[in-house]
Amino acid sequence: MNAPTPRMDIPKGTLDLMILKALSAGTSPGYGLAKWIHSTTDGALEIDDGALYPALHRLESRGWIGAEWGVSDNNRRARYYALRAEGRRRLLVEVSSWTRFAEAMGKIIDARAPAADPAR
Repeated sequence: MNAPTPRMDIPKGTLDLMILKALSAGTSPGYGLAKWIHSTTDGALEIDDGALYPALHRLESRGWIGAEWGVSDNNRRARYYALRAEGRRRLLVEVSSWTRFAEAMGKIIDARAPAADPAR
């Protein structure tokens, strides 16, 4: 039996990218975004409401996403978020930046450590 994967801390600045990516497939209520992030990362990343909703409001104020009230699957009122054109442009920039960063970190992780300085 596999041991449960421990929760990971989310590096600063990555939540915006996760939200924009999740919304690239279509509209979603906030809880749906958190659920998508959790399931896509096999439970490694869990976004709490205290981080998610301020991020959604921040992205909305920047004009990257929009929101409208609707009715959820369980017949409750919910805000549905959608990616706007500016958010799609920002997503491309963020993906490019994080891809370069991940590739650079991969090189560091895979690299052989330098030999110790014999003069020390």
